[in-house]
Amino acid sequence: MEELQLLTDIREKASKVKKTVVLPESHDERVLRAAEILTKNGTVQVIILGNENKIREDASAKGINLQGVRIIDHEKSDKLTDFANIFYNKRKAKGVTFEQAKETMKRDLFFGAMMVTEGMADASVAGSFASTGDVLRAAIQCVGMAPGISIVSSFFLMVYPEITYSFADCAVVPNPDADQLADIAISSARNHEKLTGEEPFVAMLSFSTKGSAEHELIDKVRKATEIVKQKAPEIKVDGELQFDAAIVNSIGKKKAPGSEVAGRANVLVFPDLQAGNIGYKIAQRLGKAEAVGPVVQGLKKPCFDLSRGCSVEDIVNTSAIAALMAK
Repeated sequence: MEELQLLTDIREKASKVKKTVVLPESHDERVLRAAEILTKNGTVQVIILGNENKIREDASAKGINLQGVRIIDHEKSDKLTDFANIFYNKRKAKGVTFEQAKETMKRDLFFGAMMVTEGMADASVAGSFASTGDVLRAAIQCVGMAPGISIVSSFFLMVYPEITYSFADCAVVPNPDADQLADIAISSARNHEKLTGEEPFVAMLSFSTKGSAEHELIDKVRKATEIVKQKAPEIKVDGELQFDAAIVNSIGKKKAPGSEVAGRANVLVFPDLQAGNIGYKIAQRLGKAEAVGPVVQGLKKPCFDLSRGCSVEDIVNTSAIAALMAK
């Protein structure tokens, strides 16, 4: 399957960049098994959090070899007070006390995110046990947003035999305004290139192509397109474009003559979550695309959220993706 080849390529690329990923949820057997595979294959260097004796006992009982995996007891770490001070200074304006900060840092998600902030790890991957809200809260409060980016969003890699698209945002932001939509486009373009090695061609999607209709919903897409051009002039972007004009060369030439994106787009930015979520599921279920994601983006450093129903392989692949996005 093409998805397997794409993910194989991603894992191979990850093994060459030598990044460290923290997996906070050591009480989950899937996390321990993923740590073993990632370490054995040299995909990333792995840190897991928790009581070392208990983790090794659990791993041994399940036949899991954690040789080469670094284990940090975050509740007893000599970094706990330092991390609490850093978190307190970040959050004191919100009314957080030092004692509250220290208790927060005893939580594995927050300690892991702070390790990323402080350069002790390049990325964090969590969510096999914790909720999306908890994972993203720790990431936003500890790591913060990427420079110039205003919102955490997501994208899917949609893999076909002949091409891989990035669809955004299909999982996080319900109704982005023009500025947020622009930031989603910029994040998606940069991450598409990191993961596929291809130059991004970004289509800002709508139900209109270049003035074929007029509506305030289209105005938002037009405004977002102009913001992308101003903030990231190196990115090839065009809009507003209908889906067919974005990906079909003959239609693109007819509906948007002279566009360097129409007919060749590989990054497709939907105007809102309803369109994005419906669109990726149609592509997946009727179009038979392999959907990889959602991949969280917009943070200063990668902190990824897993589905609570994820497999060991999902954790392995997400860790590899995180390593590449940490480049």
